[in-house]
Amino acid sequence: MSQTTSGKADMKLFWACFIALVATSFIFGVRANTIGELQDSFNLSEQQKGSINGAGMWPFAISIIFFSLVIDYIGYKTVAFFAIACHTVSLALTLRASGYQDFYWSTLLVAVANGTVESFINPVVATVFNKEKAKWLNILHAGWPAGLALGALFCGLLPDTKLFFGAVWQFRFALCFIPVVIYALLILPRSFPVNERVAAGVSYRDMLKEVGGVGFFIITALTAPALAQMMNQEASWTTIFIIATVVAVLAGIYTRSAGNWLFLVVLITIGPLATTELGTDGWMPELLKLSGPDFPNFATWIFVYVSVIMTVLRFYAGPIVHKFSPIGLLVISAAIAIIGLLFLSNATGWAILAAATVYAFGKTFLWSTTLGLTSEQFPKGGALTLNGVSAVGVLFLGVLGSPYIGFKQDGDLEKRLNNPEHAALYAVVKGEPKPSMFGPSPTLDQSKIKALPEAQAKELEGVQAASKRSVFTTIAILPSFMLLCYLGIFAYFRGKGGYKPVDLAASH
Repeated sequence: MSQTTSGKADMKLFWACFIALVATSFIFGVRANTIGELQDSFNLSEQQKGSINGAGMWPFAISIIFFSLVIDYIGYKTVAFFAIACHTVSLALTLRASGYQDFYWSTLLVAVANGTVESFINPVVATVFNKEKAKWLNILHAGWPAGLALGALFCGLLPDTKLFFGAVWQFRFALCFIPVVIYALLILPRSFPVNERVAAGVSYRDMLKEVGGVGFFIITALTAPALAQMMNQEASWTTIFIIATVVAVLAGIYTRSAGNWLFLVVLITIGPLATTELGTDGWMPELLKLSGPDFPNFATWIFVYVSVIMTVLRFYAGPIVHKFSPIGLLVISAAIAIIGLLFLSNATGWAILAAATVYAFGKTFLWSTTLGLTSEQFPKGGALTLNGVSAVGVLFLGVLGSPYIGFKQDGDLEKRLNNPEHAALYAVVKGEPKPSMFGPSPTLDQSKIKALPEAQAKELEGVQAASKRSVFTTIAILPSFMLLCYLGIFAYFRGKGGYKPVDLAASH
């Protein structure tokens, strides 16, 4: 049993946090498995689908950053109430969406709610289980794949259900109220502990020192374009660099620190990690649906299968973390993730099941173990370092990762269609280019695709399947970068005599 501060009451608080995380990923899972229906309903390009996925990510990060800076002043329960309110309003708006813009903004508000949940559950669990942080943060984050699996499961079991709504996607999003109501009822009677940093007497300035000038540069450089997107404005990268530099200089002057170098290394790995895990999760049903065997809702079941593997493994993370240490587990996981993604890029039919299994084992511990490592090595950073890692990961994914996956997919599909073999087909289905932050994005006209004769429709599906699989090869570059960084950190700890958590209470 973990060492807690108040026994049984702490476990009730833990499970309240766990179900809150389930609610956030349930919504994510429903969106990932419904984006195809939205494309048909709203005539979306792949880039627009990527933007919707992005809108479900980067506001998440902005809310994490904001509440991490103020949560110790306004209280954890206040933040929890705000999350409940945002989830309720955002889902109500989602059900009333009538086009791309409506769904984009309702998705954005869902992301704010999800980020608010993340901002309080991580520091709460790290404080309650301060002797076994990596273990219990892994168990907490079993709630993420559990929610993904449940959301995808509902979509798979009820694929054509409309109930009293006018569209299938509306019914699916209505289901998201169920976990939100459950976690709200669990949170209401709970009391929250004082954060470990505050209890140890670490000052606010010392908390900021862990992030330092360089850390705030990274955070600001990703937050600025996210805020610009939120306000429907375009910010040049020159402007973003200037803003980030000013913030970094001011933060450096105030904290008299560039940041904890080890924390900064973790910070630059989390963006690629988020795209490897969450970016792939968001796109997987669409990327695999044309390559799988002739089995109903195969891509959705693969999504469920991968999520169940992650849920089970994270629940049993304690002995695994103990055997390999957090950094050793990250090295192993990144290597397996690379193999899994390359396998997925070449797998078709039932071979996808084997490829997805390898991928699941690779990605399972990446996010949760990174949080465990952060909480154990930088406890002075309190909620800011722990949640700042999550924020940067999600910002990178929302601002760059997910939209770029969509942009690359649009470009790769155009390249495959725009050759003599498929030129006649491309002339029929070609749409007008749509703007994106990476430049004009080629599109296909969904209404023309629906009108294709059977032979051309099958021809298009074959090209799309090969194009979608190729994205996994592109994504595999990211865990390759992560692996190099993890090997460097592993060597650093080995040079110090092995990995050891920082005991904040003993040092103050």
